[in-house]
Amino acid sequence: MCALALSEKPQTSSFAKADVLTVFLAGNELGALKPCGGQLGGLERRPAVFNTAPKQERLIIDTGNLIPTGGEQDLLKFNIIFEAFRLLDYDLVNLTGKDLETAQNLGLLANPFTGFISPYGAGEKIAAVFRKQYLLKEENITISVLTLDLETSPIQQTKEVFTREPDQKNVNILIISRCDDAIISNIAEMGIVDCLIYPSDSDEPEVIGDPNGSATGKNLLVFSVGRFGRYICKLQIGLDKGKLNLSLSTIPVTEDLPQEKSLVELYKTYQQLVKQTNLLEKYPRFTLPNGLEYADSESCKPCHEYEYKIWSQEPHSHAYATLEKVGSQFDPECIICHVVGMEYESGYISEQQTSHLKNVGCENCHGPGSEHNTTLGKAKTTEPKSACLDCHTPETSSEYAGNEQLYLEKIIHWREPNTPSNVE
Repeated sequence: MCALALSEKPQTSSFAKADVLTVFLAGNELGALKPCGGQLGGLERRPAVFNTAPKQERLIIDTGNLIPTGGEQDLLKFNIIFEAFRLLDYDLVNLTGKDLETAQNLGLLANPFTGFISPYGAGEKIAAVFRKQYLLKEENITISVLTLDLETSPIQQTKEVFTREPDQKNVNILIISRCDDAIISNIAEMGIVDCLIYPSDSDEPEVIGDPNGSATGKNLLVFSVGRFGRYICKLQIGLDKGKLNLSLSTIPVTEDLPQEKSLVELYKTYQQLVKQTNLLEKYPRFTLPNGLEYADSESCKPCHEYEYKIWSQEPHSHAYATLEKVGSQFDPECIICHVVGMEYESGYISEQQTSHLKNVGCENCHGPGSEHNTTLGKAKTTEPKSACLDCHTPETSSEYAGNEQLYLEKIIHWREPNTPSNVE
């Protein structure tokens, strides 16, 4: 890692006179191309947010952390995300250390459509600071964005980049790698940073202090942008009686927003790449304990005819079809919760090899059935067993929390008065 590079991206200008300037910010994509289970988010819905501001009066920024790992599927996503940024007309992407290394390895830094900054790069392509000039109510406004890794660059280097001259109007945005009260205090005391963006560990954006500040450095606006692209932060810059004013709001990326066709097609390209690379068959699998194997739900039918009949009419028995409808049946991240035992040997591999293990079947919740079947039920089913929360997580099933009983009523397939805790 290197210290702060003070080279900067070439300054560009927008000369259309604006009454308000808008900076859109998102980040911490962490590989989330499309939401699961009715969640917020989706790259294809972002244009509906960005287009609320004219192109010449806006700045679109991603704050970094594009993928969680360097695995094969994440590398596919990284390429797709970069292409999405081009289609979305991003002005600037901040690259973390992992982002920069991945982009270099994939040869993506030659993208002429998007600007990049990083605290780890120097030179013409990758700088630490970006500037863009606008005309706001007939006055020139410069928006500067600086990225710092506080492990390798001291906060004081901010003074070498940002300025606060009496005859100039600047909005200075600082993206940092970590944050605490002491860091916020030190930056605020400088009086030259207007917006401080810190890493997020929450899906929703968080704001420290008043979201309506003034660009004087005295009222430092401190916030995170959230994760997985579920929200877009909207920073508006106005000019009132010669003074700059900042206001911040957050926009949820909801399902009712229209989809941009080119980005919908891009996601279909991703799905094809996932299929072509056979990620399902490459998925790492563990050995089941004690020689157990998965059978299938049909093998349970002779002794549990009533339960099987009711189950076959319930949502779990059609789980695979829900993925087929959206073309995600080849995606291991999706299908793992829609089939039996994909994490284990003898579990689901593909529709061609293991079609009998499609859907959420008996063995998801009751455990591998081989020994239970061969002993005609004398041996009880055993671990591994899945619990509801293994799949109905906040990330994949947003409506589950708080509605557990309603979900449970959809899958009751045992004879009363049994309760879920009595069912083995």
